[in-house]
Amino acid sequence: MTPEQFLFHEAHLLDTQQYEAWLALFTEDATYWVPLEQSQKDPRETSSLIYDDRTLLELRVKQMRHPRAHARAPLPRTVHQVSNIVVQDLVVRSALTVVEFRNDRQRLWAGLAEHRLRRERDSFRIAAKRIDLVNSEGELEGLAILL
Repeated sequence: MTPEQFLFHEAHLLDTQQYEAWLALFTEDATYWVPLEQSQKDPRETSSLIYDDRTLLELRVKQMRHPRAHARAPLPRTVHQVSNIVVQDLVVRSALTVVEFRNDRQRLWAGLAEHRLRRERDSFRIAAKRIDLVNSEGELEGLAILL
């Protein structure tokens, strides 16, 4: 599998609500980061929209499936479009557009993504994922999807 195919596979898992399989793509020491500020260098310097380690990612996935998680019901339908992929060793940068449909409402999320991958057999695992939303410093109404 190429890094490009890996990103397409990840998007497919999210769009088909295979959240547990998506979680399995991450290493045990992985981070998942959505910075609040453009060009933010370190998630510890200032607040982030999301900064999860593997344990918090597991909780996020469990919440998606929990029967009493009314804020997440019904599960959103999404389409992740990955484009402009640039591979430099095991760092993969791409443009990401996500269309979310939930409760008769459609929203659009867009940003630049960076995956730091680790090779595993004939595929990869995600050691770190960062998504810089184009509107991260604007007013956001509850980011409740996995990007």
